[in-house]
Amino acid sequence: MDLGGGGGSGSVEVQLIYSITMPLSSTIILTNLLIILAIGCNRRLHTTPNYFFLSLLVADLGMGVALPFIPWMGLSRPLSFGACLMVHVLPNFLFLAFLFNLVMVHYERYLSIVSPLRHRSFWVHRRFPLVLLALWLPPLLFALLPAFGWNNRRGATAGASTKPNCSLSAAAGSGSGERCCTYRHVFPNAFIYLEVYGILLPAILSIAMMTGRVLWITHGQLKDIRRLQRSVTGRGRGGRQLGVDLRYARCVAAVSLTFLACWVPYIIYTHVGMAFLLRPGAEGNPTAHIVLSCAGMGGMAVVPLVLGLANREYTDPVRKFLHKLHNRWRRRRWDAESIAL
Repeated sequence: MDLGGGGGSGSVEVQLIYSITMPLSSTIILTNLLIILAIGCNRRLHTTPNYFFLSLLVADLGMGVALPFIPWMGLSRPLSFGACLMVHVLPNFLFLAFLFNLVMVHYERYLSIVSPLRHRSFWVHRRFPLVLLALWLPPLLFALLPAFGWNNRRGATAGASTKPNCSLSAAAGSGSGERCCTYRHVFPNAFIYLEVYGILLPAILSIAMMTGRVLWITHGQLKDIRRLQRSVTGRGRGGRQLGVDLRYARCVAAVSLTFLACWVPYIIYTHVGMAFLLRPGAEGNPTAHIVLSCAGMGGMAVVPLVLGLANREYTDPVRKFLHKLHNRWRRRRWDAESIAL
């Protein structure tokens, strides 16, 4: 859900949007494709947890495709109401599907840590096709509510004379019933409140709670390892125990840095957007809106990439494939130089 903005879209804003989003979007799309190919080509990875992660990668791939269009949702531009619905509903659906899949991946991994011996007998594994359907169908239905009639079209039509003109309207022409299109024309305030406080906030809190619970369980397991080492080797603090402590400290640091780098920008962006929403007559800064939206949505889209690149089962096939391509290129280059000589 994109919030904020409100100004017209000029050439400076257009250049800023594409200069930020295109490199980030290309990186997200390429990395997701590589990890998807690594999972698809390795039959050992065709398991239920990896199917959930594969669904998350597909949703993240959609986020990468939609990322260049998301900052436009808070800017005024001349579009018909049908086109305005499409350019807002589709990115919102991809965002909600991404969020649902991200929560499910964290939940499945949480179950594997809390109940390592019984987690494969839970409903998540026994009914995983239905779970995958539930990860995509409810976001689609909720995102389509504005298309089914829960929109702000009447309010937008009534206030069209008081809204600022679109800066691109002169170039686009005044025909074909085009009006200034922003997220306020599509999403009523009640819809935004429901999505933010009924879906987004509980999802972020659940991910944070599950991550904290996993770290607490890991800390307890580390205490048990220390106790066993002391009972075997005495009170001395050996190198192995120090190595375990260092690995746990690195894990905590990695989780904390990932949360700060990926989630905090989006939380700030959402908070600023909701504060702006409470002041309907206020005009936002388009540049600040673009930077915050790109940082927030881009940070969220990087989370699956961090999870995927941290798993050697996903990265080893890609590394081997790239190594083969590099060796072939070097061999062809060597052959070409030998023929030239």
